[in-house]
Parts: sequence; C-alpha cells; structure tokens
Amino acid sequence: MRGSFFSRLLPQLSLLLLLLLLLLSLRRVWAQEHVGTAPSRSPVAPECPEACSCSLGGKVNCSALELPAVPVGLNWRISSLLLDHNRVSTLPPGAFAGAGGLLYLDLRENRLRSVHARAFWGLGVLQWLDLSANQLETLSPGTFAPLRALRFLSLAGNRLTLLEPSILGALPLLRVLSLQDNSLSALEAGLLNSLPALDVLRLRGNPWACSCALRPLCTWLRKHPRPASETENLLCVSPRRQTLSLLTAFPDAAFRHCTQPLAARDLAVVYSLGPVSFLASLAICLALGSVLTACSARRRRRRTTVRPLLRRQVDPSGPASLEDAGRPAAAATQA
Repeated sequence: MRGSFFSRLLPQLSLLLLLLLLLLSLRRVWAQEHVGTAPSRSPVAPECPEACSCSLGGKVNCSALELPAVPVGLNWRISSLLLDHNRVSTLPPGAFAGAGGLLYLDLRENRLRSVHARAFWGLGVLQWLDLSANQLETLSPGTFAPLRALRFLSLAGNRLTLLEPSILGALPLLRVLSLQDNSLSALEAGLLNSLPALDVLRLRGNPWACSCALRPLCTWLRKHPRPASETENLLCVSPRRQTLSLLTAFPDAAFRHCTQPLAARDLAVVYSLGPVSFLASLAICLALGSVLTACSARRRRRRTTVRPLLRRQVDPSGPASLEDAGRPAAAATQA
C-alpha cells in the first residue's frame, strides 16, 4: 500500500517542481527587460538643456550655438558646462542657479561686457573657470568670492585695467591665474597675498609700469621663479627711462625710495591722533575763551568804579563828600 501511494505522489511532486522552476525563470527574464527599458533614469545622465547636447557623466556641450544667454534648465547633475564661442554679453544674478554640482565652466570667446557680483552664487564646488577672450573692462568686488574651491581662473584677452583684491577675494585653493593680454600696469599687494596656493601667474602682454606700484609683483616673482621663456616677455613700457626693463631684474633695493606702507601699530597711532588733537584743541579754545571772558568782565568792573570818581574831580561846584552836602542844610536850620 505504501509503495503504491508514493508511486502515485511522485509524478505530482515532479510536476510542481517544474512549475516552480518555470516561474523563477520567467521572473528573471521580466526583471532584466524591466531594467533595460529605463536607461533615461540613470543618475549619471543629466536633463539636457534645449539646443545643447549631453552625455553620461554630467557633461553638457553648448559650444558654438550662437546662444545670447546662459541656457535655462541647468540642474545639480551637470558637472561640466561648455558655453564657449557664443554671444553671451552679460551674466545676471544667479545665472547658473540650480547647477550647484558644476565643476568645469567654459565661457571663452563670448561677448561678455558685464558680470554681476552675484552671477556665480551657488557654485561652491567649481574648480575651473575660463572667461578669456571676452570684452570685460571692470569687475565688481566680490565677483569670485563664492568660488572657494576654484583652482584655475583665466581672465586673459580682456580689457582689464585694474584688478582690486576685493574682486577675487580669498581663494585658498587657486593655483593658476591667467591675466595675459589685458591693460594692467600693476597688481596690488593684497591681491597676491589672498592667494596662498598660487603657483602659476601668467602676465604676458600687459603694459607694466615700472613704478613703486609694481613692487608687490616683483617681490612675488622673485619668490616664485619662472621659466626663461615666460619671463622674457614681462617688460616695462613706462616710464621712458625704464622702457623694456625686465620685471624680474628689479631687486628690492630698487624700491628703497618708495614709501613703505604703514604697519597696523602705526595706523592705530595715526587714527588715534586725530580725535586726540581735536579734543586738545577744543580744550585749549575753551580755556582761552574763559580767560578772555574773565578779563573783559574785570575791565567792565573797573570802569564802573572809576567813572564816578572822575566825575567828582571834574565838577568843582559839587560837594566833595556827603558831609559837605549836608552842611548848608544844617546852617539854614540854625538861622
């Protein structure tokens, strides 16, 4: 009996086992097909702005498309944005809003004339910024201050005549700064002091003036030796007696005639002398005024006491004293 029972049960178990294996195989096939039909949701593929081409890894290529402005639709997945060879003339506040993950930004050969001080807000991880071959003449203070992770900055081929330290701000990681082919005549000391990691400074093609204002730059160049091929083109164009002189040929002794900047202690003394001298002069004026007032009051008192005496001496018919004035009245009463 038992043998016949197991013989009848064995075909049923084998059939159930085959059904389970079939279901498992179908599930695997379905899962593979489902995964393969959704490549657009991959975390590495950015949502591409209109008219641009995008690729995996967050690279957005908008080069040479005659774009008049920064395209809309930027997002945090974009790591590289190529906007070179377009017609962008201005960067408004928040021009790259939403692209907080941007690492590389290329704006070469546009028509940039103005960059708002808040144009680069939100790009705290940006490492590479190229603004070369544009038409920039001035930059607002604090323009690059939000770019604390910046390592490369190119302003070459513009029309800059002045680059104040407040424009760059403190960029602790900046290693390469390109300023060639501008209209710079000197660099302020504070600008180079705020760039502690700076190793490459490209300066060719500027009308350098060999004056006292060039002292910070010459000091920096001596501390950071450069290849001869780069230093040969760093020449002065003014004044006339220093024309075509090498910037690296000026030792610190050449600037002895220049006035040294005041130290912090000296500045404190200068600033404190102003209020102290004002208060001292005010006290002296008050003292002199009090003395003059006292002298004039004393003179008036003297005049009031001297005038009656003079009148008595001038009028001989008048009584000499109060006793003489009372004598005629007394004689009349006796008569």
